[in-house]
Amino acid sequence: MTTTPNHLKWPAGADHTAVPYSVFNSKEVYELEQEKLYNGPTWNYLASEAELPDNGSFKSTYIGDTPVVVTRGQDGEIYAWVNRCAHRGAEICRERHGKSEDGAYTCVYHQWAFDAEGDLRGVPFQRGLAGKGGMPKDFDKKKHSLRKVRVVNYHGVVFGTFSDDTPDIETYMGEDTAYHFKRINNRPLEILGHTRQHIAGNWKFYSENTKDPYHASLLHLFHATFNLYRSTQEGASIVNNDFHSVLWARNTNEDADALDDMKKDNLRTLKTGEYELADMSLLAGKSEYEDGISLVILSLFPSLVVQQIQNTLAFRQILPKNENEFELVWTYFGYADDTEEMRNYRLKQFNLIGPGGMISMEDGESTELCQKAIVRDGAYSNVIQMAGKEAQGDDHLVTEGLIRGLWKGYREIMDF
Repeated sequence: MTTTPNHLKWPAGADHTAVPYSVFNSKEVYELEQEKLYNGPTWNYLASEAELPDNGSFKSTYIGDTPVVVTRGQDGEIYAWVNRCAHRGAEICRERHGKSEDGAYTCVYHQWAFDAEGDLRGVPFQRGLAGKGGMPKDFDKKKHSLRKVRVVNYHGVVFGTFSDDTPDIETYMGEDTAYHFKRINNRPLEILGHTRQHIAGNWKFYSENTKDPYHASLLHLFHATFNLYRSTQEGASIVNNDFHSVLWARNTNEDADALDDMKKDNLRTLKTGEYELADMSLLAGKSEYEDGISLVILSLFPSLVVQQIQNTLAFRQILPKNENEFELVWTYFGYADDTEEMRNYRLKQFNLIGPGGMISMEDGESTELCQKAIVRDGAYSNVIQMAGKEAQGDDHLVTEGLIRGLWKGYREIMDF
């Protein structure tokens, strides 16, 4: 059993209001995370059910940095297993998406074949060849299945865990997170595309970012320029089970006084007259939820962010590669019953998000800026005290309470 690295020292009395930078640049911490988080009692996003439309469909992905394949069996059920042959450890599935017409997954190295559930079905030359070679007579294929992943299909979204101790998915999410998750995943989805983004930073910097409404109107100039998001909007930040969070905002006409205060402070968020769009149809769209909420950032620790920004809907999957790098996989979606008009709104608004999105491109850059600056300063720590010191949500959007919740839960599961 691994132990806490000696060099990792949380600031005395800081609790979750300060985090040592060694958490972001330590190889030992990264290895512990693979053991305690990703192989521990957490639910990890694997796929949308819409990515597995037919019997025989499959998708290659990861839990942490462990390669995993998600399949739909010939019985219509969804399964997942580690993408590592039981024979000599070779990668079995080498495609990101596809369909196995016969339901078999065969390792190219020695042609060992497995079914959609990960059970071994065929071994070439098992009985030898011309009376020579072959496996021992007591060789039992049932004892050489692939390492299986416990899965759940929750409102059309597939999650996986390696632990039998992981609670049911709704208990894991918490009441508010589950409510907002179901609010977006309220009917069958239609997958509209994918992008993949390599970011030279620690994955936890991005996890913090998705729980941080404080930066949204300051860093993202496009938000304020075109009135998509303001810190003065009606909204809330919600923490569930420490790890998980929801940020939501709704456009109203009730924040005039707060806007006046911002003008007095002369904040950059109001200095937007120099920018304009040549084609304003980029911002065309419709309110599609009865509650009028126009922005939701739902962060389900450790691997998933679900977003609604205007009419853009996406899953963002966080895949750590090492202590200094992670991959961010964007899956854009709409609803299967979308009109052509709504689908076109979504497709055009996807220019707002993703690696080069007019809103989200700064998030990857800010993550890399943080990683570059702390490379030799693991003994120092940050400051997380906006809106107090508690790990809790607020009825406003100028807070770091959700980030404090992240670190409170992280310390507990990592035993730091």
